[in-house]
Amino acid sequence: MAGQEISKDESLSLKGYRHACHVMIYADTEAKLFGKIPIKHIVLMQMRFDGFLGFPGGIVNPREESLEAGLCRELWEEIGMALKVGPEDHCSSCLALSPPDLVTHFYTKKLREEEVREVERAAVSSAADHGLEVMGMIRVPLYCLKKGEGFPSFLSNSFIDSARSQLLAALRVLGLLSQEELEAAVATAKMMRQSTAH
Repeated sequence: MAGQEISKDESLSLKGYRHACHVMIYADTEAKLFGKIPIKHIVLMQMRFDGFLGFPGGIVNPREESLEAGLCRELWEEIGMALKVGPEDHCSSCLALSPPDLVTHFYTKKLREEEVREVERAAVSSAADHGLEVMGMIRVPLYCLKKGEGFPSFLSNSFIDSARSQLLAALRVLGLLSQEELEAAVATAKMMRQSTAH
């Protein structure tokens, strides 16, 4: 669950707060699952050291570097390649619910499909944090199969802090999934969790 949204400028004027920047990397694709189900978009997340799903990034110090420069530094450590993320890629800044002295900044970066493949390769072969802080990059399945496999099942995983709500908001804002598709996937994921709880 995300905290209270504030402007990036307002967040930078807060005293005694730490800042965390994360990015959703995505691309369009013509690929089809099993040669027939359109995938449409590639969205990357990562498996973290603690078993939670999240987005690449981390803590930055805006007194020493811009938010974007800090995010790019974190990306170099976690995905093993330089990826330019600029102010134009900023989506939201929120006061975190926990811990209370943290501001989270979320970015989205659209790449070409070939560039996404480069990110995936670098994350395994040259990222300093691979196997330590980061266990690997994964693709979010944005399709829904008959029994809820795909995106609804993916939403049943454990996400760190606001990563799940950031994912859903970004998919909606960027038009990668419709509001109806998102609502249906969330409802199916909820039913799936309830059925496994019994």
